[in-house]
Amino acid sequence: MTGRGLDEDGTIVREGALDRVPAAFVPVVDAARAGITAAFGGPRLHGARLHSAYLYGSIPRGTAVPGVSDLDLLIVLRDEPAAADRAAADALEAALDDAFPQVTGVGIVLGSVRSTLSELERYDGGFFVACLCTPLLGEDLAAQLPRYRPSALLARETNGDLALVLPRWRARAAEAATDTDRRTLSRAVARRLVRTGFTLIMPRWGGWTSDLDRSAELFAQYYPERAGQMRRAAAIARTPSADPAVLTMLIDDLGPWLAAEYTAVHGEKAPRP
Repeated sequence: MTGRGLDEDGTIVREGALDRVPAAFVPVVDAARAGITAAFGGPRLHGARLHSAYLYGSIPRGTAVPGVSDLDLLIVLRDEPAAADRAAADALEAALDDAFPQVTGVGIVLGSVRSTLSELERYDGGFFVACLCTPLLGEDLAAQLPRYRPSALLARETNGDLALVLPRWRARAAEAATDTDRRTLSRAVARRLVRTGFTLIMPRWGGWTSDLDRSAELFAQYYPERAGQMRRAAAIARTPSADPAVLTMLIDDLGPWLAAEYTAVHGEKAPRP
């Protein structure tokens, strides 16, 4: 593995592992595993909804901080998720969040085997599972996916839809009534912008990282005129702000510029139904 997150053959190394989970978060992960099995069935049980489950984010990367970090989970079902599945996931999120002060929030993404392995998701959801997720339960779908390189195709299919997200962010900013609302939105927006800024320059740099500070610094090498805003976004991703001016900077200045530059360099992500 190189300092650019690549294997010797130039493909992106899968980040995260269960043995990297910090000790403070081991009980959280154990409870998540038990809760997923209780809600969706064991992956080897006949008729179970669950195919596999994964951790992602700072906890399996080993960089999580108690009282600051989230627990992020992907649950892949044998069939397409239904309303009852979403309700079960929401209940599990709330139960884990209430039970463990180590985490500041729990997020569960639901998917299906068919969608994850589809041609449409090959360089988005498929890449996510193969490179950014750590297996927790069931059969690892990464075995059925390709090895990935830091290419323009990967850049386009992971973050080439930023322009579609901006109107939703503006609507949420207009509806934000409390400081908590604005902090929550500023964190989500900042994280997405930093990750998009990194994937914009990823093929030129020739590697992969999920570290937000490093992502901002790498971006700054290619776009020094926007370096200050991107570094500010990385800081907000760690320490969210309730200042409306911060949301304005992110959503109405950095965001539109980044969306336009991304489209110019890599094109637009393939449309989803």
